[in-house]
Amino acid sequence: MVKFLKPHKAVVVLNGRFAGRKAVIVRQFDEGTRDRPYGHCLVAGIAKYPKKVIRKDSAKKTAKKSRVKAFIKLVNYNHIMPTRYTLDVDLKDVVTVDTLQSRDKKVTACKETKARFEERFKSGKNRWFFSKLQMCFTKGKNVKDLVSWNKGELTGSNEKDCTEDFLSE
Repeated sequence: MVKFLKPHKAVVVLNGRFAGRKAVIVRQFDEGTRDRPYGHCLVAGIAKYPKKVIRKDSAKKTAKKSRVKAFIKLVNYNHIMPTRYTLDVDLKDVVTVDTLQSRDKKVTACKETKARFEERFKSGKNRWFFSKLQMCFTKGKNVKDLVSWNKGELTGSNEKDCTEDFLSE
């Protein structure tokens, strides 16, 4: 079997607090460790994406909208979805397994990761990584919830008509 989950690979976290967030693999553990006897990896990702900046925003507002919040986490391979993209941010010296052992080390590592992500965002590289993942869940949702996804443009007298209109667009 080919090992494709390697450092610098962009992934999407599927489960937990950061589900739906983009992250990058820092280090992988294919065989597992004594504490975690399964394949897992150390990821650094974006907990809070930067907002959209418009031309009329002041410099202060632009700086505030360009902020990024980062997270560091050990994640099971079953709980990530790899993408075809890679990200050339070198986080190996900042983010290690030892940083997760104490709260102080983790906070400083998150701050350094945040700084490197913001630098990457402001330089204009890898714009796809800093955009929110767009998802539309239709299964198990009420049609009233679907209206908010489509900005209230659903029409139809009953639930079946509304769902068909929504899915046909």
